[in-house]
Amino acid sequence: MPLITGRFPKRWRDNIPALVFLLICLILWQIIVNLFKLPLWLIPSPAAVMKALWNTRELLWSHTLTTLYETTAGFVLSIALGLTAGVAMVLSPLLKRMFYPLMIVSQTVPLIAVAPLLILWLGYGLLPKIVTVVLVCFFPITVSLIDGLEVSDEDLLNLLKSMGASRWQILYMIRWPNALPSFFAGLKIAATYSVMGAVIGEWLGASSGLGVYLTRSSHSFRTDQVFAAIVAITVLSLFYFALIAVIRHLALPWLHTKGE
Repeated sequence: MPLITGRFPKRWRDNIPALVFLLICLILWQIIVNLFKLPLWLIPSPAAVMKALWNTRELLWSHTLTTLYETTAGFVLSIALGLTAGVAMVLSPLLKRMFYPLMIVSQTVPLIAVAPLLILWLGYGLLPKIVTVVLVCFFPITVSLIDGLEVSDEDLLNLLKSMGASRWQILYMIRWPNALPSFFAGLKIAATYSVMGAVIGEWLGASSGLGVYLTRSSHSFRTDQVFAAIVAITVLSLFYFALIAVIRHLALPWLHTKGE
């Protein structure tokens, strides 16, 4: 066993217990459905979900492409806005006092209440879904960046100030490198929420997307296809999370030990 596990990086080996637990849950799920002969419309077996994934793969893929486009566009836009807002509020305490409390208050408004307004104002195209993704992702990205930029060694900051460094020089040499771990943590959180934002926007009005596929399947009592859509949404969210993790690993190699 040590010879087998030694071939894999430590971060992969740490995920083995979760994968084993997931496999056990799927097996028990399949056994319970078969044993009690539960109807398909109530709860499908994992095998039925896999069959639905295969039988509707072309339709599901076309809907996934729409959600993928909305999520990617919204996520990239939220990163750009988060970087701009975070840096501006750190460099200008006045801007932070003006807008930071409003950012906190904005998170108390349910997204499901805002999304219909976006549909009303922006129509049924891709734009309101992209804006919904931005609303979901902007807050964790901006807050994590601000926290990271503000947590810096005061001695180093005072040293650079005494040497006549400008705010931009201090930002580039001290604040930004220290903020990267926190910034990527916010990106990971936003990545997992981004697909959810796109799906919520699609629920309320769209012609394609995983939210549309999910709604139509639910209205048709095709519970196996509902679970298939959930699987697709989960895989898409994990894809964005893994992508951010890979970029973080490449951008911050000094945070990873040799044994990981």
